[in-house]
Amino acid sequence: MTAGRLDIVGLGPGPADWATPEVLAIVEQASDLVGYGPYLQRLPVQPMQRQHASGNRVELERAREALDLALEGRRVALVSSGDPGIFAMAATVFEVIEADAARWRAVEIAVHPGVSAMLAAAARLGAPLGHDFAVMSLSDNLKPWPIVERRLTAAAEADFVMVFYNPASKARPQQIQAALALLRKLRPAGTVVALARAVGHPGEHITLTTLGAADASAVDMNTLVLVGSSATRSIPRGDGRQWIYTPRRYGAST
Repeated sequence: MTAGRLDIVGLGPGPADWATPEVLAIVEQASDLVGYGPYLQRLPVQPMQRQHASGNRVELERAREALDLALEGRRVALVSSGDPGIFAMAATVFEVIEADAARWRAVEIAVHPGVSAMLAAAARLGAPLGHDFAVMSLSDNLKPWPIVERRLTAAAEADFVMVFYNPASKARPQQIQAALALLRKLRPAGTVVALARAVGHPGEHITLTTLGAADASAVDMNTLVLVGSSATRSIPRGDGRQWIYTPRRYGAST
């Protein structure tokens, strides 16, 4: 039997037109679509195409299923939201491959970029990622919380703009509370903070606040949290709201 192909794709964080034409073409041509159920629901099903939906916390099993289907000769699209290489399925696939590389050697594998949630949120806000930034997941499901704290401290002391994925959930609301408490010891209370919830979806809501005033209870798993650097600033918009941006020229006059 000739092995098939596995394409690891990201649909972007919101509407269909945020998925790249390349990804949409791959999804249309796939014999099998594998992914978290709500992500697959965003896709039209083609004739003779099979969907393999699974829950949110079975990433390793999902990756093995996609690889097994490809090994059978299928053309498989493994679907993530956002970009598949940012806190998503691409790394999980390679973790499975590393554990048994010989088994999957015949499978052709490709990773295709998508629009990340942080890029969508930054575009809504203005240009907060215009200079150096650090991106972290606040989830401690797969890494110990002391490592999260160490990285938060290092990024804060280095004066990076910071972007937080997975900041809170019903099962772990305390992570964003602990992160904000730590940052308040290291950064001025007036530091710009943005809470970007459900960007690109009907419930989209953007809150601009400060580190001192940020409300952790307003944050959930659909929220991306952005904390500015000392250089990040705001500009009034014509509609009464504000743009925020971080200048590319370090030390630019305020």
